Amino acid sequence: MRVVLAEDLFLLRDGLVRMLEAYDFEIAAAVETGPELTKALAELEPDVAVVDVRLPPSHTDEGLQCALAARRARPGLPVLVLSQHVEQLYARELLADGNGGVGYLLKDRVFDADQFIDAVRRVAAGGTAMDPQVISQLLSRRSQDKPIGGLTPREREVMELVAQGRSNAAIAAQLVITERAVAKHTSNIFGKLDLPPSDDDNRRVLAVLAYLDRG
Repeated sequence: MRVVLAEDLFLLRDGLVRMLEAYDFEIAAAVETGPELTKALAELEPDVAVVDVRLPPSHTDEGLQCALAARRARPGLPVLVLSQHVEQLYARELLADGNGGVGYLLKDRVFDADQFIDAVRRVAAGGTAMDPQVISQLLSRRSQDKPIGGLTPREREVMELVAQGRSNAAIAAQLVITERAVAKHTSNIFGKLDLPPSDDDNRRVLAVLAYLDRG
């Protein structure tokens, strides 16, 4: 699996390269500026891009804007964003096209290699890998709107875990309920959101996130 990595801090960039290579990823390019990222994404067509939000020369949202432009040119290009903060606008922009293959992780909440590698693989496969704090803020932003406001507290818990990309089994284990109960809650959620139910985890996550992005 070929990766384009964009991170301006040398030590972090080097550490990410070594970690990814240790898990059999091929580093197509490891860059530190926005223009370098734009060129690498256009010319190398990686399987997934791992991108810091703030890159030179602007040190604002350079990295993300490059990734978003690349996704417009190549719809569905998997992008995993790394950031120090929850930037709701950035998360919404990533989710807006509904093509999947998106992730948003907070750097200081990635606690081990397995967690990070799982996120990269999930995004590369067309799924989502959203930090719980990102999901929580997206939900809170819409919590006064209907029909999200109509979800029960338990349905809201299930929805947050679904949006993180968790399987029914993982949700059941975390909430200490049965998988049948999770399936029932999920069905209720889709019904209240007027979204078609699906047994495909990636499709259901993307449907929920696409709904959250509307409006």
